[in-house]
Amino acid sequence: MSIRSVIFIGLGLLLLYLMFTVGLPFLLALIIAIFLEPLSGLLMNRFKMNRLAASTISSSLFTLGFLGLIVLLGIKIVAELIAFLDRVPKYFTDGNDFIDKLMVDGRSLYQSLPPDAVATIEDFLVGLTKYIEQLIGTLSKTLLAFATGLPNMFIFFIVFLVAVYMFSFSLNTLKASVLSLFEENSRPQVDQVLVNLRKSIFGFLRSQFILSALTYIISFVGLLILDIKYPMAIAFLIIIVDILPILGTGSVLVPWGSYLIITGDMFTGFGLIVLFLVITVFRRIIEPKILGDAVGIGALPALISLYVGFKLVGVIGVFLGPLVVIIYIAARQAGLFQKRIQL
Repeated sequence: MSIRSVIFIGLGLLLLYLMFTVGLPFLLALIIAIFLEPLSGLLMNRFKMNRLAASTISSSLFTLGFLGLIVLLGIKIVAELIAFLDRVPKYFTDGNDFIDKLMVDGRSLYQSLPPDAVATIEDFLVGLTKYIEQLIGTLSKTLLAFATGLPNMFIFFIVFLVAVYMFSFSLNTLKASVLSLFEENSRPQVDQVLVNLRKSIFGFLRSQFILSALTYIISFVGLLILDIKYPMAIAFLIIIVDILPILGTGSVLVPWGSYLIITGDMFTGFGLIVLFLVITVFRRIIEPKILGDAVGIGALPALISLYVGFKLVGVIGVFLGPLVVIIYIAARQAGLFQKRIQL
């Protein structure tokens, strides 16, 4: 591979990283505009509209549906989420008090042990208490950051919706501009890469949406059966954590269930553990099938790309890693990167 190709690939990866950070609203708007393109094409062909009118109608339908979904579900989820996060520090404070009481009650039991064992037990309990105090401080900072971040979220969605209209208006000229960067004999291959890339990316997003939706439904139903407050908000938090490959639903349900079992709420505690097992088994059964059929990559490459992307660039890498694999597969299907190793 030539130095020029290496530089080109490096610039492409940098561009992808920037698109997933500062350019995220524009990236999402571009994806939505591509998603709305068949509807715009239908309006132009069936009703003989120009692109401006057809794109305006399709983008307006999306905006109305998006805002309606926020009104119907978003307000309820945000209200429960704020109420739940407001009570979380109290839960940790109660846990801290429980550990302090456990230390006092259990001191008479382990005082007869050797001094080294007593010191080890007390150090462990003290460390656990400090850990809970740190969690309380972290949660307080999270609540403050969430409150101060609301204006930025509002600006993000305004820019996103405006960009949807702008990309819809100029999608055909944007594609022509991208193709014009390549030589005439390379444009068919680049066009095929874009077609394959669109199918794979939408397949990946569709599979993630299906998995998250099914996880949310199972979590919501399970929390309702266990009669837990704020089920919509907690189920929403579960699917957010579940997106991260290192954490998953177990980082929420298992510690929570274990704490409830220790504090005496056996039914709810074991119920949360069972809910975690149900979600885990369900996802392990359907995830390879959905992801493989939608994207065209195996479960192992998908897992590797998720983990490597997460370790390299953090949460953004969860989406950036599979996208790099998808782009590579799309390029190979279009006839690029066909060279073989020759000994």
